[in-house]
Amino acid sequence: MKIGRNDPCWCGSGKKYKYCHEEFDKKVEKIRLEGHVVPPRKLIKTPEQVEKIRKSAVINRACLDAVAERIHEGMSTLEIDEIINEVTYGAGAIPAPLNYAGFPKSVCTSVNDQVCHGIPSKDVILKEGDIVNVDCSTILDGYYSDSSRMFMIGEVSEKKKKLVRVTKECCDLGLAEVKPWGFLGDVAEAINTHAMENGFSVVREIGGHGVGLEFHEDPFVSYVINRGEGMLLAPGFMFTIEPMVNAGTCQFYTDEENKWEVFTLDGEPSAQWEYQVLVTEDGYELISW
Repeated sequence: MKIGRNDPCWCGSGKKYKYCHEEFDKKVEKIRLEGHVVPPRKLIKTPEQVEKIRKSAVINRACLDAVAERIHEGMSTLEIDEIINEVTYGAGAIPAPLNYAGFPKSVCTSVNDQVCHGIPSKDVILKEGDIVNVDCSTILDGYYSDSSRMFMIGEVSEKKKKLVRVTKECCDLGLAEVKPWGFLGDVAEAINTHAMENGFSVVREIGGHGVGLEFHEDPFVSYVINRGEGMLLAPGFMFTIEPMVNAGTCQFYTDEENKWEVFTLDGEPSAQWEYQVLVTEDGYELISW
């Protein structure tokens, strides 16, 4: 859509286009013409939207903080779901996973060889040696936040300890590559290289996503592409860094009955951390973690 230089900017700032996003749009178009994938305007968050997403993220982080304080050997994963509901609804927010495409609970709890989308259950009891990913997504006033953390129950094996640590390191290395006018592939290459150097594999078919105004926005965020590939990291673009790292093969299968829970094909453990990130003019802002 063509906008006159003296018209109000498309971002809703109230400023004239020439004083707001005109130069931004010119730079994005130049990069697009060079053959790169660039974010459409709908993926660029305005300052007002970012502020509302930040408020959602405060609750999102509080949920995971509460789990960190109360998780213990002998509790069921359903109790984790209850903690999420208590904090989320208590803050006037809504758990995004509940009833999303039929998902039956308010959080994902993926234990040991579960890659993702583990369904909380009274029958899944955490025991010493388990590792569990708690993936929490929050809606506040229509704005979304999304992050996950790993938890180790009691004494876990050295292999599991290494997997959890290296997966966190992968996220941190990927985060360091988030720079304005870079590319998602810069993040991916840092993550995949570190995982492989440590003898692990990164799941290919499941990845991150844009987020903020919807639960899952474009693009699909792969962690197995190369530097310089993938969508342009334009200021205002928000997405998740959430590689799923397997101790063995990157192959997986989905439970045939519930159609949600994903497991490693070889039964080896899997780990995942998730950050919600905003690209800024001078780097990034960590929105939730």
